[in-house]
Amino acid sequence: MSVDLVLKNTKIYAFGRIIDAGLAIDEGRIVRVAKESNLPQASERMDLDGLLVLPGIIDVHVHLRDQELSYKEDFYSGTCAAANGGITLVMDMPNNKPVTMSRETLRERMSIASRRVIVNIAFYSAFPREISEIKYIVQEGAKAFKTFLSHRVGGISPNNREALLGAFKETSKNRVPVAVHAEDGTLLDKKIKELRLRGRDDFRAYLEAHSPRVEIAGIRRAIRLAKESNTQIHICHVSTSDGLKAIFEAKRRGLPISCEVTPHHLLLANQYLEKIGNIALTNPPLRSSADILYLRRALRNGLIDVIASDHAPHTLREKEGSSVWDVSAGIVGLETMLPLMLTMVNRGQLPLSILVKAFTENPAKLFKVKRRGLIAEGYYADLIVVDMKREWTIDPSEFYSKAKFSPFEGWRVKGKPVKTFVNGMLVMDEGEITGKPGVGKIIRR
Repeated sequence: MSVDLVLKNTKIYAFGRIIDAGLAIDEGRIVRVAKESNLPQASERMDLDGLLVLPGIIDVHVHLRDQELSYKEDFYSGTCAAANGGITLVMDMPNNKPVTMSRETLRERMSIASRRVIVNIAFYSAFPREISEIKYIVQEGAKAFKTFLSHRVGGISPNNREALLGAFKETSKNRVPVAVHAEDGTLLDKKIKELRLRGRDDFRAYLEAHSPRVEIAGIRRAIRLAKESNTQIHICHVSTSDGLKAIFEAKRRGLPISCEVTPHHLLLANQYLEKIGNIALTNPPLRSSADILYLRRALRNGLIDVIASDHAPHTLREKEGSSVWDVSAGIVGLETMLPLMLTMVNRGQLPLSILVKAFTENPAKLFKVKRRGLIAEGYYADLIVVDMKREWTIDPSEFYSKAKFSPFEGWRVKGKPVKTFVNGMLVMDEGEITGKPGVGKIIRR
């Protein structure tokens, strides 16, 4: 037997632990995990100098823009950034221009992506105007739906309770999850209007508008929708301790609910807004140090399902503004997420086993991504090679993303992805993109 590629002289995270072994890859899949002496002949043998191989990251929360927003980011630049950050599958959010909310818009987006992506990609859809269209969007290949309780994206207003519940029920019938941006739009709009009438346009006003109360109310509403519809829901970018507590209570009651956290909500307290400025403005906003400590403790104890980037690129001009209400909210994260989390591992703040579950195993299970998320025989060879000892400084000018700024600029980190394999092909090597546009696959339902 001869295979396409053997990775040797490496350590592998497999079977829930780090083992000394090599990998044999053929036709894009892992066919053998074994000691080097037991690996088959290969067309190519790659010596990894004792570095660690992890399953490729599945990032379930990415805004890749493209189409009429390609000046912010496009499928090529965004997936190059993903490859550079050790991410092998991105799930694209629907709040695009045009909004992904029908068979036609999803089909068009998939067609464009298929020619440009460097890593694998799956797609969310917003809810369509007609609930009966949901099944056709799922048939087209949508992996999940996304709804914003803060404002309307797609065909259904979050204020239309009956229509929203109907969409959740229809999604449940089609057995796909719903991701929720859980900020209560009624409370949010009322507070913003009040603050603007008073002439408040500073960071503290923004934090007051997007308060913990707004998030907690949104999460509780999402939980009620899940209970009434029996829909699997995923709460995006949880940022408050009380929001997490509400999710944990819903889980204890047996509701089908999962949640994610972002590196910026784990690492940046709200006082950073005054120091860093608009680049750190995001929704939900940065929270208190007490919230951060609670989120970290919950993650360390395996209570949070997923770590995701919420990569939300804008132009630098869109991040500027005379008023905080005119600033585009969002933080870029594809190229900083893994190094920041590896730094936490190196500091003893997070077990590697928890990191891998939150980055790969849990996303694959929750979003039904078959044969990915683990290093095991028969699985696709979506892999990253990391140098756990490499120390370096985050420099956004070197990003592949079009958004070359970050609240983490100048941070010293320890741990770096040095190679990324997608479907058995090397697409990033020491920061250089080696894959060709279109090498990534569309991952359908």
